[in-house]
Amino acid sequence: MADLLRPRGPWLGQACFRRDSWRQANLRLVSLVLTGLLLSACAEPPAGGNSTQVSRNAPAAPPGAAPGSCWATHTTPAVIETVTVQVMTRPARTAPDGRVIAPARFRRETRQEIVRPRRESWFETPCPVDMTPQLVGSLQRALAVRGLYTGEITGQLDSTTRASVRKFQKQDGFDNDQLSLLSARKLGLVAVET
Repeated sequence: MADLLRPRGPWLGQACFRRDSWRQANLRLVSLVLTGLLLSACAEPPAGGNSTQVSRNAPAAPPGAAPGSCWATHTTPAVIETVTVQVMTRPARTAPDGRVIAPARFRRETRQEIVRPRRESWFETPCPVDMTPQLVGSLQRALAVRGLYTGEITGQLDSTTRASVRKFQKQDGFDNDQLSLLSARKLGLVAVET
């Protein structure tokens, strides 16, 4: 085992092994590996057995949002255009009487310009606790009536249902597969506020 951990030839960390004996270095390496294995075995699984990771860095709602409301963000990509311009490299030479002796010279330059910057916007969504199998089944039926969903009514928010939600919301210019509260109201799934 010690021969496997011994470096074959010069390398940057070789100075560390010269200070310690090979046995001590191997014991340190083995203890580090065992510590890592113990720490990973002791890690608690997510509550409820859900493997979805929640980002702790992003805020859960925009400033001023009503307490108890649920929100998500939508990213509109930047619009970039390729622009070609003519740049004068040498101006025209003219005679004292105004005649052009030598025409101006130009070169073509192509560059990228951002026409509209990338934009993050908030939109209100039905809360996850409200997205029950009954509500998702109603969503699938509402989309099927409009000819946007052709799958079975399963009550599961699967990729086919999300694609149909995207088609429905794209009609209003909102290209996102997460159901917005506005779309849920239009589909008759959520009560409309008066």
